[in-house]
Amino acid sequence: MSAPLATADLLLRGGAASLLLLVAGLLVRDVGRSAAARLGVVFALGSGAYALCAAAQVHAAFGPWTAPVLALASGNNVVLWLFALAVFDDGFRLRPGHGAVWAAVVAAAVLHAFVLPPAVARWLDLPLSLQAIGFAALAAVQALTSWRGDLVERRRALRLFVVAAASGHSLVMAGSRLAAGPTPPAGSLASALALFAIAAVVAVALMQVDDRDDLFGARPRPEPAGPPPALDAADRTLLAALERRMGAERAYREEGLTIGRLAASLDVPEHRLRRLVNRGLGHRNFAAFVNGYRLDEAKAALADPAQAEVPVLTIAIDAGFGSLGPFNRAFKAGTGRTPTEYRRAALADFEHGSPISKTGEKRTAIRA
Repeated sequence: MSAPLATADLLLRGGAASLLLLVAGLLVRDVGRSAAARLGVVFALGSGAYALCAAAQVHAAFGPWTAPVLALASGNNVVLWLFALAVFDDGFRLRPGHGAVWAAVVAAAVLHAFVLPPAVARWLDLPLSLQAIGFAALAAVQALTSWRGDLVERRRALRLFVVAAASGHSLVMAGSRLAAGPTPPAGSLASALALFAIAAVVAVALMQVDDRDDLFGARPRPEPAGPPPALDAADRTLLAALERRMGAERAYREEGLTIGRLAASLDVPEHRLRRLVNRGLGHRNFAAFVNGYRLDEAKAALADPAQAEVPVLTIAIDAGFGSLGPFNRAFKAGTGRTPTEYRRAALADFEHGSPISKTGEKRTAIRA
């Protein structure tokens, strides 16, 4: 690489690393308690480490810090995948298996770079490139299939940009290494420029967002003290139609219900329904909005003595859940009890004349 190209490459990578460190600091300061924000911190640091590791001059100067910096960078595609899962699912929880996958990828990368002889290490070239492509593709798929369910417009746009841009960059770089070996100087400079641009957009966006809690859903929001915002006549009409569609017609039972399909059934633009559910009803996630109705039906069924022998799985499927696992997780998150525990307590209360759930009671909004 010529001296001017090397200097430009180094400056861009240093700038990208600095911006990513700023992003990590903003997330730690403002929303460090959410899984998405914590993963965002690790992803920002890992991306900065990757930016520096890819510069030969910096890599050579790391000395004993080379191994931990490379480890942070090499596991970043796994972190990107987990970050995509967390930002598009407010109920996502990190599990030990996630850490095991990250550790396996990092261990393979460290062995490849520092332990194995070159003749053996080259056998890891293909698996390491394929895992990078695979996790980046999983992150992209998660973003593209889930982003429409986010009802907060600004958060939705930034989340999609972060995951799509980072996944696209990872796919291009891993694919080019797989096809052509070491990245040529022009390709390295283009990669550095892309990293700098992505980091700059994210840093500027985070500094402009007034409420980063809203961006990453870090903390549960308290129920509003007063009534919901006043709605105009058109929105009141739409709200009545929405309540009829979700309540009397039980649209929440429909398999694969999306906000686009719901808007089409109400004959309104999707953006208008999204705004009503978010600003008028206080929900930030469409899945949580729908699951509120499903959980209400499930709780009524579980508390009904006439359905005491009906399997929990049947109740979950009837309410619109696709399988027992998501139902159990949503139920525990919404009530603090498992379905079986809730049923046992409800039926015991019923026997003593104080049922805890009554079919037909007025439904309260469940905030995402």
